[in-house]
Amino acid sequence: MLKRIKRLILFFFLVLVIATAGILTAGWFRYREVIEEKPLKQAVEEARASQAYAPYETIDRDFVNAVVAVEDKRFFTRSGFDYVALIRAMLNNFKYGKALEGGSTIPQQTAKNLYFVGHGISRGIPEKVAEVYLMYDMEEHYTKQDILAVYASLNYYGDGFWGLKNASLGYYDTPCSSLTAAEAAVLAGIINAPSAYQLSTGYDLALSRERRVLSNMLREGYLSESEYEQALSEDVHPRKREKE
Repeated sequence: MLKRIKRLILFFFLVLVIATAGILTAGWFRYREVIEEKPLKQAVEEARASQAYAPYETIDRDFVNAVVAVEDKRFFTRSGFDYVALIRAMLNNFKYGKALEGGSTIPQQTAKNLYFVGHGISRGIPEKVAEVYLMYDMEEHYTKQDILAVYASLNYYGDGFWGLKNASLGYYDTPCSSLTAAEAAVLAGIINAPSAYQLSTGYDLALSRERRVLSNMLREGYLSESEYEQALSEDVHPRKREKE
């Protein structure tokens, strides 16, 4: 009986290894396919040349802190795939019985936006694995600041606003270099699900998400207790731009 159990365990282990190898191989070929069609340098330069691009030095520090706190806590200290975040997300999603968190990092999400979002390409397992290979490429050739600037500029923020620069002006009539902590938390929170959190139709959900982002910022040391309380009390309804 014991021998049979051992054989079954070995069999399932071998199946798992073969399946994993197959997935990694499929992802590698998908990665090679997209990178040959459009090299990473070209994809990044196209993003930087777009109207929506905002260089890192023009992005308010509160937004940087907000998006790191809620999307990729170890962004500035980690290299490569974040196994800790993936395991944490899986445990939290299992605990609450629904998908509350994803395990992808900011570089992975940037790779997705550069190659697989808005290009008429469906994202299956090979594409998600390809994003990991692209992530390693990006972290080898670009600084964290470079990656975050492209990430912030490629994301959709709901209500027709692509890129942080356009979202800051569209929602708050302010450049992305001058956001308050509360405004930064709202915009960082929208990234997760723009159709649900866009301020025209999902303000209450966005407000709840903002509180979670601010709580993360407080826990990670990006806000003091008084700054946190001030941000919580701030009115973050969109502001209409005055006609020139």
